Amino acid sequence: MDQTIQIINRVLPILLLLSLGYGLRIRNFLAPTTIEDLRKFVVNITLPAVLFISFLAIELKAAYFVIFGFTFLLCVLLFLLGRSLKSQLNIQHEYFPYLTTGFEYGMLGVSLFGSAYGLSQIGYLAVVDLGHEIFIWFVFLPLLLMKRDGRNSLAGIGRSFATSPVVIAIVASLVLNVLGAADALYELPVTGALMATFDFLGSLTIPLILVIVGYGIQFDRHGLQDSLQVVLLRLALLIPLALIVNRLVIHDLLQLDPFFEAAVFTLLILPPPFIVPLYARRDLVVPEKQYINNVLMVHTVISIAVYIIYFALNPLT
Repeated sequence: MDQTIQIINRVLPILLLLSLGYGLRIRNFLAPTTIEDLRKFVVNITLPAVLFISFLAIELKAAYFVIFGFTFLLCVLLFLLGRSLKSQLNIQHEYFPYLTTGFEYGMLGVSLFGSAYGLSQIGYLAVVDLGHEIFIWFVFLPLLLMKRDGRNSLAGIGRSFATSPVVIAIVASLVLNVLGAADALYELPVTGALMATFDFLGSLTIPLILVIVGYGIQFDRHGLQDSLQVVLLRLALLIPLALIVNRLVIHDLLQLDPFFEAAVFTLLILPPPFIVPLYARRDLVVPEKQYINNVLMVHTVISIAVYIIYFALNPLT
């Protein structure tokens, strides 16, 4: 009974914060521009704070490189599968391959995993995501920009990567981790205050993200069936894959902590990256825009439901 109560108390805040965000949109309590500003605040400030603290505390192991390689290769194969299916099945939606790969780690994965298992465990998810981040920056985003603007748009990708707050936070944290400076950062004057500030900022991340996601949940009934097919295709492939990889690789081969199994499952059930509509062609026809948005929203709702079931079965407490 105690475990059931604990699961309810972990899951219910997720649903309540999502409902709060949805209610804020329905009642026009916050303008879309305000939500967009909050999203920028999360992506550029609170999320980097969480990732900096997470990677600083990670005990780096050689086994993690297996995870990096797996997530990167999986993303590449999913994109190739999407292109193949589009051609073989004569799928008319031009952005179909971009919706078969990638995972919305920052705006959904962190909030779900952190809500269920605690922000102190986010490092497990961060390790699993690292190969995915490399894919997003050096494969996925360039492909999106090439489709939108042509090859000339690739010139600024390196600069965007180097100036991204998320990337800076991860790289800086890993360097300090390798140098063994983690403890000193918390104990020295000024840096100790800075780390406490990062802790305060990080605690804002989960509620803000869930409110933002809840605010954005809306569906367009036109083409909803096509969108649902993509979602079911992804989950039909990735849920069994996550369970198999967790058993054979994470548990048997690498013998890693069970939290890594939860992290792998979390990443693989997430919807495609929310950046797809942001970098889509500006002259995109309305039905294609509706299709992209429906895939992201339908997948988000189903992912949350699947995750709640998974956590109920795997509370790790």
